[in-house]
Amino acid sequence: MELDPDDVFRDDDEESDNEFYQEHEATKEYVVYLVDASPKMFSTTCPAEDQTDETHFHIAVSCIAQSLKTQIINRLYDEVAICFFNTRKKKNLQDLNGVFVFNVAEREQLDRPTARFIKEFDHIEESFEKEIGSQYGIVSGSRENSLYNALWVAQGLLRKGSSKTADKRMLLFTNEDDPFGSIKGAAKNDMTRTTMQRAKDAQDLGISIELLPLSPPDEEFKVSHFYADMIGLEVDDLALFMPSAGQKLEDMNDQLRKQMFSKRIVKRISFIIANGLSIELNTYALIRPTVPGAITWLDSVTNHPLKTERSFICADTGALMQEPAKRFQPYKGENIKFSVQELSEIKRVSTGHLRLHGFKPLSYLKDYHNLRPSTFVFPSDKEVVGSTCIFIALHRSMLRLKRFAVAFYGNPSNPRLVALVAQDEIVRAGGQVEPPGMHMIYLPYSDDIRPVEELHSDTDAVPWASDDEVKKAAALMKRIDLKDFSVCQFANPSLQRHYAVLQALALEEDDMPEIKDETVPDEEGMARPGVVKAIEEFKLSVYGDNYDEEGDVKVSEASRKRKAATENAAKECANYDWADLADKGKLKEMTVQELKLYLMAHNLSTTGRKETLISRILTHMGK
Repeated sequence: MELDPDDVFRDDDEESDNEFYQEHEATKEYVVYLVDASPKMFSTTCPAEDQTDETHFHIAVSCIAQSLKTQIINRLYDEVAICFFNTRKKKNLQDLNGVFVFNVAEREQLDRPTARFIKEFDHIEESFEKEIGSQYGIVSGSRENSLYNALWVAQGLLRKGSSKTADKRMLLFTNEDDPFGSIKGAAKNDMTRTTMQRAKDAQDLGISIELLPLSPPDEEFKVSHFYADMIGLEVDDLALFMPSAGQKLEDMNDQLRKQMFSKRIVKRISFIIANGLSIELNTYALIRPTVPGAITWLDSVTNHPLKTERSFICADTGALMQEPAKRFQPYKGENIKFSVQELSEIKRVSTGHLRLHGFKPLSYLKDYHNLRPSTFVFPSDKEVVGSTCIFIALHRSMLRLKRFAVAFYGNPSNPRLVALVAQDEIVRAGGQVEPPGMHMIYLPYSDDIRPVEELHSDTDAVPWASDDEVKKAAALMKRIDLKDFSVCQFANPSLQRHYAVLQALALEEDDMPEIKDETVPDEEGMARPGVVKAIEEFKLSVYGDNYDEEGDVKVSEASRKRKAATENAAKECANYDWADLADKGKLKEMTVQELKLYLMAHNLSTTGRKETLISRILTHMGK
């Protein structure tokens, strides 16, 4: 196993200061999915992408299944329960009518999503009517209240853990905007009151109740009929909430993804504005690199996880070092030695607070003045009362004057110069697009800046584009314009394939799920006559009529060799039946050079030991 030197020699306290690490470890989530199983959920349909009709019940179940498959990889330690209400049969610890708990009915604890659990839930629709059944749980002339019962059961499931260390949530799927609409008079008022009180009791215990509404075709889910009061929506928020009601599977998937990946506080910091004036800020990581889960090494015999330990051995004697290791830094021909404690103290040049230096016009801040994704900051009155008022005053002034704040911040071992850029709230028909707050942008020091190499010292020799070339380039850009572009549209194809292989292995699926690669160019769109014409006219304006694409392009010798090697590998690779070799387990009998033929032919990395190459080939083949 190859070790990263930066990981081996990093201080033990540095990892705990890492924002990405802190967000991952900050809290775990306990989630109860409440799914309305009334006949209306099965009778209401909407068109899917393949032109078939999907019931609202199918959409809700599909969304939950997809969320569980994502959760089992990304957030394994979160725990869930799935609870159906308005059911014919009952299965819950409280023995309440109209409520069927799918996975944890016999105990008061939630479950971590497992491969077996997900596989069983994938087939819930096939057996639902026979084993659970659907009925209206709130009808005129009956005192039964299935929604009240569902909230009670969910609250019981969420007793575990403190609300300070875990996020507790109920996610409610329904297409009925007025659950007590069939009841009149005092009975309706009484049932509404008791249900509202049950919801309030849950919220007082730190449990959030979130609604994921499904709108019937050509109708609007009127959240104001009942659920606005239950989930605590103010009058001003109603207009923003109602357009978010989903109708199709992709709408609900997007809603649920936003609900499950809610922004969590990374850490709280003090912002020192001047001596005697400081406020408290919460920081959020709006962008975090997503990587495959960590690999756990197992013993080949017992299948138990292996514990990794690090020892230092003397290079001269080979003896195991008992005393704490020292480190050294070469300086003017001498090795200056430090103990771990001394090195840690030397590196501590900051208290970890955010200290204001001053303000500058936004024009001084360049787009490339950033070292990593920015951190979003928002005020908190939890520890320092008045933080919000001071923050808002600064925020509005910075927006009006078009200025940003320069401050000094960082963990004790890695202080940074930062820019605080105010962001105004952006609201559209579908709700809030961007929240108000500030982005903390990590600025480079003078030591970090690299000047651009000057390619043309003689200004007369600088090539210029003619007016016609610029005109043709503009025409091409208009033809290849990306409509409604957003980075949120593009999933990482490498990660998607990785997850798909894991899912197929974990759930014992015969076929690997089809992966849609959004990064692949739109070949059909690029082949449109207008686009083709714009490309040809641009090439003609730059290169002229006698342009030879193969002969005129300057290719380096190294590139030519790599291309020749790849073409040769593709020819040699065709002589082997790789699928048959993989199925029969004969890849391990092949030589390293033979294995590299497959990798080179498919533009895959050829580095690593033989076992690594075989694993890479099997992963590419989806086996």
